[in-house]
Amino acid sequence: MTPKRVYGYLAEFESASALYKAAEKVRDAGHKKWDCYSPYPIHGLDKAMGMKKSILPWLVFCGGSLGFLTAITLAYTTQVVIYPTVVQAKPANIFTTAAFFPIMFELTVLLSGFTTLFGLLALMGLPRLNHPLFESEQFARATDDGFFIAIEARDPRFSSEETKTLLEDAGGSNIELVEEPEA
Repeated sequence: MTPKRVYGYLAEFESASALYKAAEKVRDAGHKKWDCYSPYPIHGLDKAMGMKKSILPWLVFCGGSLGFLTAITLAYTTQVVIYPTVVQAKPANIFTTAAFFPIMFELTVLLSGFTTLFGLLALMGLPRLNHPLFESEQFARATDDGFFIAIEARDPRFSSEETKTLLEDAGGSNIELVEEPEA
């Protein structure tokens, strides 16, 4: 029988304010791979965790720009260069781009939407069929009345003893070593 792989430590906290203060301590300890779980959003928790702004808006901007440039290239190449279109005795050229606006709009929106969807999935690490925290019985309370912090073993500062001590010092209780389920 192969030993299970350790996912990390899960600690429970009494309230939202205790979770907030513990998040500040974990952030100050320099951990990078960890997360907070609560049944409702806690104002300012992202700041206490030291979270940076997401790069998703930049990805969407790049996707939309790519769609816009693709539309211009596609419309201009097909309507002016390859198959010159003559409408009402006037040939299509760079000054008749108003006719290309619908395709520019559509491709900009389409590639922005695709970039949003696939960028979000990639940033969140989805699709994932099961998360190791679902193996914990106490974690089921995270959607009801439980406040939790999970520090992953992938974290460069993770140490079996020091991480557990940090969570205890931060006020955590029911500290559990979570293992990944067998595949």
